[in-house]
Amino acid sequence: MIKVSVMYPYSPSTKFNHDYYRDTHMPLVKRLMGNHLLRYTVDKGIPDDKNAPPTYAAIGHLYCASMEGFQAGFGPHSEQILDDVPNYTDIKFIIQFNEIRVE
Repeated sequence: MIKVSVMYPYSPSTKFNHDYYRDTHMPLVKRLMGNHLLRYTVDKGIPDDKNAPPTYAAIGHLYCASMEGFQAGFGPHSEQILDDVPNYTDIKFIIQFNEIRVE
């Protein structure tokens, strides 16, 4: 199984609409990817115990059976998914592909 992490670096000068991301964007990704997307999670960055800002404003994780499954689910809909990004953020995201070793 793989996990695709989409990370949005925090900066006080950027915007991120957490409600839109959770309630609209990620369900859109799930609907478009269908059975290729096994599940997803959404993390909202919070300050640490010294009230320092988070490293990431948010991180979305997409869980797929394989890289091929991710590509089959995401690829045909990539334009529609990426066109929705400006609706919730102006942050340039970082993507990391991960092999899940322990769950």
